[in-house]
Amino acid sequence: MLKFLSKVRIEFNALDPRLASCMEFLAQCNARKAKESNPSCQVQIKRRTDDFPPRITVTFVNGVEETFDATATPAQDIRTMILDKGQFLETEQMFKEAGEKWPVVIPDEELRQPFTGIKPKKAEEKKQ
Repeated sequence: MLKFLSKVRIEFNALDPRLASCMEFLAQCNARKAKESNPSCQVQIKRRTDDFPPRITVTFVNGVEETFDATATPAQDIRTMILDKGQFLETEQMFKEAGEKWPVVIPDEELRQPFTGIKPKKAEEKKQ
């Protein structure tokens, strides 16, 4: 998960009962496997003393920053969103390295073509 991130900032009040998602996400960030995937990723913790709701801010390796409301979003959902966006970034990078245009634009006429399907070999063999 951390391999797609350059920085993680977790903010919460330790006395706030809504901090479960922050603590779970922090545990995932501190896991050995996560740290090994990107040792240069900064994990910052800000302990607050006010009533500010817990939040998690992540900065992706391409500089895009995204903030999650940790009171309404479970840590696993945040992790899934990061992995999904990370796969998108990897795909984008592959296209750029290959000299292809990004994003890939599929012409409307190709999208409207009927799909004939593919028959498995076993189905063809049974007809004979």
